[in-house]
Amino acid sequence: MTELTTTPVLLALAIGYALGSIPFGLLLTRMAGLGDIRSIGSGNIGATNVLRTGRKGLAATTLLLDALKGTAGVLIGDMIGGPLAAMAGGLGAFLGHILPVWLGFKGGKGVATYIGILLGLYWPAALAFCAVWLAVAVLTRYSSLSALTASVITPLLLWLLGESQIAMLVSVLSLLLIIKHHANIQRLIAGTESKIGARS
Repeated sequence: MTELTTTPVLLALAIGYALGSIPFGLLLTRMAGLGDIRSIGSGNIGATNVLRTGRKGLAATTLLLDALKGTAGVLIGDMIGGPLAAMAGGLGAFLGHILPVWLGFKGGKGVATYIGILLGLYWPAALAFCAVWLAVAVLTRYSSLSALTASVITPLLLWLLGESQIAMLVSVLSLLLIIKHHANIQRLIAGTESKIGARS
């Protein structure tokens, strides 16, 4: 990769990270007078934990904004340097969300941002992810299991559709997402994982 192509890729990665690191769940719950979202439920800053406050509208807003920062990272990257920079912008947004410098690198688990990145790169994959997530959620009411299942299926689907470059990026995102869900996996195995809508 030449310096001419490296610069926009690195710039897109940095911008994506800055966007991804905005902790919307934390900011919105504080603005709503609910305190620090990290002190309830799973301690996560994402929409699933915001839902545990009982504020469905706030959870939906968190989900939307966390997704849009992934999409924005992709679109800005594409404007800066084309498809490769678009993927770098998406990766940056995901890393920013799960490892935000402002919160001591302790961020969310990345599901909404993952969906937003898919939407920006290849929207049918975003629909497929959501369809799998919804099906598993309806059957089990486990948000974590739904996300884990969808994150395994989505890169495989992208490979089958011939989107090999995007599939490679999404495989990395899926691996990171699974790692971020390690505690959820342990609770799922133990049968102690909280279900969707449950308050802690």
